[in-house]
Amino acid sequence: MFGWEFPPFNSGGLGVACQGLVRGLDSQGVKITFVLPKKQDYHSDHCSFSFGRGGDSVSELMRERSTAITSTNTKIKGVDVLLSPYLTEESYIESYFENNIESYSAFLKKRKKNSIYSPNLIGEVLRYAQKARAIAESEKFDIIHCHDWLSFPAAFEAKKVSGKPLVFHVHATEFDRVGKDCLNREIYLIEREGFKKADRIIAVSDYTRRKIIDNYPVDPKKIEVVPNAIESENYSGDSQPVNLKKRGKKIVLFVGRLTFQKGPDYFLRAAQKVSSLNKDAYFVFSGSGDMERRLIEESVRMGISDKVIFAGFLRGDELARLYKAADLYVMSSVSDPFGLTSLEALASGTPVLVSRQSGASEMLSHCLKVNFWDVDQMADKILAVINYPELRDALRENGSGEVKKFSWNDSAMKCVSVYKELLKN
Repeated sequence: MFGWEFPPFNSGGLGVACQGLVRGLDSQGVKITFVLPKKQDYHSDHCSFSFGRGGDSVSELMRERSTAITSTNTKIKGVDVLLSPYLTEESYIESYFENNIESYSAFLKKRKKNSIYSPNLIGEVLRYAQKARAIAESEKFDIIHCHDWLSFPAAFEAKKVSGKPLVFHVHATEFDRVGKDCLNREIYLIEREGFKKADRIIAVSDYTRRKIIDNYPVDPKKIEVVPNAIESENYSGDSQPVNLKKRGKKIVLFVGRLTFQKGPDYFLRAAQKVSSLNKDAYFVFSGSGDMERRLIEESVRMGISDKVIFAGFLRGDELARLYKAADLYVMSSVSDPFGLTSLEALASGTPVLVSRQSGASEMLSHCLKVNFWDVDQMADKILAVINYPELRDALRENGSGEVKKFSWNDSAMKCVSVYKELLKN
């Protein structure tokens, strides 16, 4: 299995989904070698490696993994590449300099001396693919399972040397991430090749399945829908809510990357409208991304900066406590293949309002729904929840029950069925 992050060192929902699926497959007796990028750290005299965010060492990850997966069925292999799930061409270069503290001229000079890093993001993806090929030659396995476009070239190299069936698991397409007007053609072509050459495609929702069929030349019969799920116990425990409120204040929460796909700007515009009608409402952004500075500046321009809190990227117990503190969770995504955060909120006992442009909107009944672009209706529904406790309590009670139907064991069983079918052929 080729992935891009794994909790506790994750920067988004992809890692959470990978962890949940691996646990589910583990419970089905599936043995997994999970191949994960790690980046070289030049801060010390001796060459060490880290996963994801700075300082997350391989040994630390393995220690943490023992608490995340209580079995010897899963092992993690690291590949020294500078990649993460939501990396762009610009942030690749930025991340390189951030982790190496050197000038651009030194960067170019090092490249001429066989630097381990490639000159661009696609080059780094292809370098990872060659590393993956070597791993595939040394491992014994029956199935290759990869997550999203960055890992497809690696998975395809593994397929070329092994001849084993390849499953392409799609959590988002380039059309979701940046919209059809801003497509990165190289990424689009990698996705297109992935859909063509994969033996089976797993989509996280029917919404995603339709997105693939509408935008890529692919045989619909190859696509299997396997919904994401949630480990409810991580959010329904005894964590105490974050103390953000004064008497009578209401908390409306956004959790996600602060980037185009997640629609944080639409949430902010709705916040402005709500604030003009309810002075006791506060709005919390939990996440980070390329739109953060713009959102902060926009909240000042709107005159609501005293009502908006930017909490940064949170995970684990901190995030669970924030969910519990909220009166309403809003997922304002422009295009969200699933929307795991909506399940996390429901498991925490928090009512949710989700964009109709999401997989979660198809799968959830006990929540409010709105088109992401309809800021007026979004504001109206936020006001309804914070002004009417009866509505809030009904959504909370029914949503908390509904979220229990989502199980990673069920998702894993569907994946195992796909594996078995491929191995018969």
